[in-house]
Amino acid sequence: QVQLVESGGGLVQTGNSLRLSCEVSGRTFSSYIMGWFRQAPGKEREFVAAISRGGGGTRYADSVKGRFTISRDNAKNTVYLQMNSLKPEDTAVYYCAANSYIGFTDPLQYGYWGQGTQVAVSS
Repeated sequence: QVQLVESGGGLVQTGNSLRLSCEVSGRTFSSYIMGWFRQAPGKEREFVAAISRGGGGTRYADSVKGRFTISRDNAKNTVYLQMNSLKPEDTAVYYCAANSYIGFTDPLQYGYWGQGTQVAVSS
């Protein structure tokens, strides 16, 4: 059983930073592509960022490119999302997810999800 637990969300002002963490249980963390998604009220869940199994490849949504950085520590079974220059439109519940297939951006390829952590950015 794979379990994902996110942490690090909160309320910040525009321009500030947050770092989200997602710890994954189990001994096969390095076999998963890891991704971050977000869902704002009244909107569909959207892709934010993803990182390859070894950490050498990353993908970002255009809306966060240059501001967010995804990274992982396979020794700690943890994936991170560093969010800088936050904007009110970044307000959402952020989910981490694990993918045992090959795609980066399609949520349907992610079989395991965390419970989400709330990020709120005030103007």
